[in-house]
Amino acid sequence: MDSIGQITKRYKETSGMEEWNAFIEEYQSDSRSGVMKLVNSAKKQILAYENEVQRTESLKVYEKNYEDLGYICGIDEVGRGPLAGPVYAAAVILPKDCKILYLNDSKQLSEKKREELYEIIMKEAVSVGIGNRSPERIDEINILQATFEAMQDAIAALSVEPAILLNDAVTIPKVTIKQVPIIKGDAKSVSIAAASIVAKVTRDRLMAEYDKKYPEYGFASNKGYGSATHIEAIKKYGPCEIHRRSFIGNFLK
Repeated sequence: MDSIGQITKRYKETSGMEEWNAFIEEYQSDSRSGVMKLVNSAKKQILAYENEVQRTESLKVYEKNYEDLGYICGIDEVGRGPLAGPVYAAAVILPKDCKILYLNDSKQLSEKKREELYEIIMKEAVSVGIGNRSPERIDEINILQATFEAMQDAIAALSVEPAILLNDAVTIPKVTIKQVPIIKGDAKSVSIAAASIVAKVTRDRLMAEYDKKYPEYGFASNKGYGSATHIEAIKKYGPCEIHRRSFIGNFLK
């Protein structure tokens, strides 16, 4: 008979439905309380996995509605609100039989989970396109128009042409591809959620690099958003090259 220590080690090394089921089948008749707890934990793991599969399937409604048209592309942006840094947009075409779990609005995910999903998306996606616009361009034409330009570039960067675009809330001008704007789309569509994650991770990594150049503003933690410490730093040190002048006028008076 395996010791509880051995079984605990086996439990910690177990992952995936097949392994969890095998673990339960092997040890469910063991009456030792410690083993029973591990078996129950394994059952909870399976239940959580099944719930996530159902949740993910519920985010494929739009994809299933339009799957006969051809490639479906999710579009999202990140960085419209910050006081510093560029705005980024991503366009993501997932495979028709996409099995990626835990896709969600990037703001609802931890940084660790976003990074994990980013790597999976970049590996499994049919195509990914990324666009951005600089703080200078944002000041020149306003944030909404700069966001549209970043989205247009993201679409143009795709290696295949999508048949339809699922957008997070907006309709992108100067785009001839059919568009479906979806309010809070990053929480309702796996394609938009994937785009949300790609855009955020890409921009966050850039802001972490800017933090090394301008450590006084705390860009690694605030990503350019208007946190109290960031605003105080602007007042104390003045703006740096990546600050959006049209966003920070009130803090410089």
